Amino acid sequence: MAYITDASWDMLAYNEALTTMFPDRKVPGNIMRWMVLDPVARRTLMDWHTAWAPMVLPQLRAALASRPEDGTLRQIEKEVLADPETAAPYDAGNPYPHPDGDERPLLHAERGPGWVTMCAAQPLTAPGARLMILVFHPGAQRSHTRAPMLRAH
Repeated sequence: MAYITDASWDMLAYNEALTTMFPDRKVPGNIMRWMVLDPVARRTLMDWHTAWAPMVLPQLRAALASRPEDGTLRQIEKEVLADPETAAPYDAGNPYPHPDGDERPLLHAERGPGWVTMCAAQPLTAPGARLMILVFHPGAQRSHTRAPMLRAH
């Protein structure tokens, strides 16, 4: 599964495999809004309160810090602050740099429960935009622990 978003997390492009992750095969227009505010996302992104929200909400905060004039992000922040389930974790201000290499639980609409490993990249000519590749592993067990940071020797 793969998708590309702009700096506001608006969906620019995605492949057919990504559509199968969603119960109705409808990919949201803004993936950040979906991840943090949509009730379907809170079921799809298993263990949402512990495995997803604490990692995604800091990314929203970081995006706003680098793009304070972004109206889309400001509106999402306003909705997050009005939601009792997201306001407190957002206000906590915990740092979380990026999801690259993370493995998190996911309820795939067609393949059932499992784990998704994320590969994140940022196009150099589009600051804030991102390419996400999601590799799904069905089953109850993680396929691996987070990979160590790359190092040159």
